[in-house]
Amino acid sequence: MNDNITASQKNEVTMNVEHLENLIRKVIREELIKFSAQELGIFQLDKESQLYNDMEDILKRKESGQLIFYTHEEIWNE
Repeated sequence: MNDNITASQKNEVTMNVEHLENLIRKVIREELIKFSAQELGIFQLDKESQLYNDMEDILKRKESGQLIFYTHEEIWNE
């Protein structure tokens, strides 16, 4: 077996759904920690932007009871 790895070689990993979910949670948690550690300024969204429209839609669905929110413990299994 050749110890040199070329760019054309691919590794294949098999994992069950539970392990994949744990991995995704870990990555998201790490990214959220990095994001929250940044010193962020206040910014204004343009009322014509898609993000602004999406945020308004989320707020309307929250107020109408169409969204389900989970606690920190439910999300992170802590």
